[in-house]
Amino acid sequence: MRLEVITPMSVCVDRPARRIVAEGPDGRFGMLPGHVDFVSELVPGILLYETEEGAERFVAVNSGTLVKCGDVVRVAVRGAVEGDDLGALRTRVEADFRRHDEDEREARAALARLEASMIRRFRDLESPGS
Repeated sequence: MRLEVITPMSVCVDRPARRIVAEGPDGRFGMLPGHVDFVSELVPGILLYETEEGAERFVAVNSGTLVKCGDVVRVAVRGAVEGDDLGALRTRVEADFRRHDEDEREARAALARLEASMIRRFRDLESPGS
């Protein structure tokens, strides 16, 4: 079967897989070729897949959706990081989370400045003699 892991910005994985293990709200589940068509919500965690050569690969995924239709398994998530070593993958994911947290903090600060500027301008418009 073919595994595709897609984020809003890129295609993280697009390759054949012999086995896939993912995690939904009710726990982990696995799929082999010939598995019935299937749709599941995914929770943040590790998606494991086995390549045609028998190597296990890991994809850290944010929440999303998994759809198996025919021999294609499409996983659409907000964020994904692929690796073959769980320790290295954890380090990369932690660095990504820190970067995203900092980006989010900066965006909130910019929004707060924008809101404060709008309020000042509205006050200027309401003041007598304007």
